[in-house]
Amino acid sequence: MAAVLPSGYTGWVQRKIIYAGRAGSWTVGGFLIVRLIVSIIGIAIAVGALLLGPGPFQKIVGVVFALLIFVLPEVILSSRADDRQQAIKLALPDTLDQMTIAVEAGLGFEAAMAKAAQGSRGPLSEELIRTLQDMSIGRSRSDAYSALLVRTDADDLKRFIRAVQQADRYGIAIADVLRVQAGEMRIKRRQRAEESAMKVPIKVVFPLVFAILPVLFIVLLYPAVIGIIGQFG
Repeated sequence: MAAVLPSGYTGWVQRKIIYAGRAGSWTVGGFLIVRLIVSIIGIAIAVGALLLGPGPFQKIVGVVFALLIFVLPEVILSSRADDRQQAIKLALPDTLDQMTIAVEAGLGFEAAMAKAAQGSRGPLSEELIRTLQDMSIGRSRSDAYSALLVRTDADDLKRFIRAVQQADRYGIAIADVLRVQAGEMRIKRRQRAEESAMKVPIKVVFPLVFAILPVLFIVLLYPAVIGIIGQFG
């Protein structure tokens, strides 16, 4: 199946598995097997709805349900990957603050990274620990950081790792880099929070118009309608 399918699709699946942190337990071949099984189930449901549906509405519902099942594997995989990368992005500012404090207290960069990783939980901590493990088994610092860039899709983390690589290459004090990066991450986190708060009124419009207001109108107008019917009935 991997040989028949487009390389772009299998490459996308491989990247999403890595971003989801499941590279050791999930494989492209396993995902394609699940995709084949789900496709067969979706086609069976669509055919059954078209042949056995008692009416047009039931047939349409069956086909739509089959389409939803058909795209379910990609949706779940992409959601797992996006959630993990979002968790990395949210945890990065606090982790950088801890690393900055540790470096200013006299620890080296790797020791500060280990301290911050061991003092927290989550996908960012897992990635930092894996990077330190790569270096402990003899992998160069540059290669370990490059591997970390491959395993993540969080732009903030990529920007931080590139800044660390440049500081290591040009001999810039790592404490200054950490301080600047931590400040930028805090500002970006505040901006994202403000942006999310500004989107709340827009998100509330749909349930307000289609769910709350109709019920409210029914509750308020029902006694008046009953009274009018009683007067003219």
